[in-house]
Amino acid sequence: MLKRHARAACTALAAAGLLLAGTGGATAAPAPAVPSAAATLRTADAAPELLAAMQRDLGLTPTQAKARLAHEAEAGATAARLRDRLGAAFAGAWVDGADSAVLTVATTRAADTAAIRATGARAKLVTRTLADLDGARAALDRAAGPATPVRYVDPRSNTLVVEEAEAGAAARLLAATGTDAALVTVVRTAEAPRPLYDLRGGDAYYMNGSGRCSVGFPVTKGTVNGFATAGHCGRAGTTTTGFNQVAQGSFQASVFPGNDMAWVAANANWSSTPYVKGSGGANVQVAGSVLQPVGASVCRSGSTTGWHCGTIQQHNTSVTYPEGTISGVTRTTVCAEPGDSGGSYISGSQAQGVTSGGSGNCSSGGTTFFQPLNPILSAYGLTLKVSGSDPGPGPGPGEPEPGGTWKAGTVYAAGATVTHGGSTYRCIQGHQAQTGWEPPNVPALWQRV
Repeated sequence: MLKRHARAACTALAAAGLLLAGTGGATAAPAPAVPSAAATLRTADAAPELLAAMQRDLGLTPTQAKARLAHEAEAGATAARLRDRLGAAFAGAWVDGADSAVLTVATTRAADTAAIRATGARAKLVTRTLADLDGARAALDRAAGPATPVRYVDPRSNTLVVEEAEAGAAARLLAATGTDAALVTVVRTAEAPRPLYDLRGGDAYYMNGSGRCSVGFPVTKGTVNGFATAGHCGRAGTTTTGFNQVAQGSFQASVFPGNDMAWVAANANWSSTPYVKGSGGANVQVAGSVLQPVGASVCRSGSTTGWHCGTIQQHNTSVTYPEGTISGVTRTTVCAEPGDSGGSYISGSQAQGVTSGGSGNCSSGGTTFFQPLNPILSAYGLTLKVSGSDPGPGPGPGEPEPGGTWKAGTVYAAGATVTHGGSTYRCIQGHQAQTGWEPPNVPALWQRV
């Protein structure tokens, strides 16, 4: 659906250009081309190993796998613009279809439906805003325990879902918090989510010479190399050795529970690269950190089970482990097993987050949660190591730098505003800024105001 509308828009613009050219009058110089969302996120550069894993785990053809990444990039940008436009009435967005060609955006305001359809997306009119349901979930988080291990907002049903491990547990939680039962869908579950570290040993990296986790994403902090990983893998001061049992570094900061984030500073023998380990040890390039929408494909690399793919089910999920409640994680259908903790989740070339925990395994399937990467980068002042990109033409000879408050390396959340080149821009998709992603160059990430 999105492709059809985009094609129609391009055809209309081309026709308009021919009409102007035929008038015999002077024609204005063509406006400089701006990249599409798919071009910005470099979906065409997806590694063969990632595409192969998507085909295996999501039942896709090679053509569908490539198309899916491009559609998800465009859908994410469209949904972000609509969220900015709809404001408080926004009630969520998601993609559907084997190649994610259908974007649906929900709103509580009937007058918004025409604007949503004009973008090529489907419109769904619902009764509850995303903010209302998120507020109810936060109230449940403060009282939840192991009997109600997972809570999340499901935009498709416009309800707050509570998973209960024993009959009546959800009803007791709602009563204790005064939550309206009409907001909630209760799902019975036999799952018992837990962090995915492994004390049996293996490869990847080891904590204090014993427990094992997986490297998340290589980062830098000034001149220091290191990596982001899960907080439950270690505390500040915990020493690490690498997959080869060579001294590697130490945890500099860690949060768990509450969040599940940490970073390790490596010694001079280790260098950060813009890669995630793919199938057979091949390098999969990382080009940015733009979080993808609900329904989008996502793949995970871990030291126990290697490459596996699935889809994003919900963002901003809360899960209660035996150690406590974690909020703000993303729920996925990707399988994982002990030792995969801390490992990389990536969609196309965009880093998504680090493995936190889950249930099930990669034989029978399961549910896993990842801690989004951007909050880790922001909390610790880290810079994601990314593969090279075209920085654009930049200022001409003798021209001043555009200036403003935008700065490469800063993590911007949706809604943040900056100035650049004398104009003001609002961020519509959270990401870590990098050279070449200046606001005028990437309309998928910034909107001029």
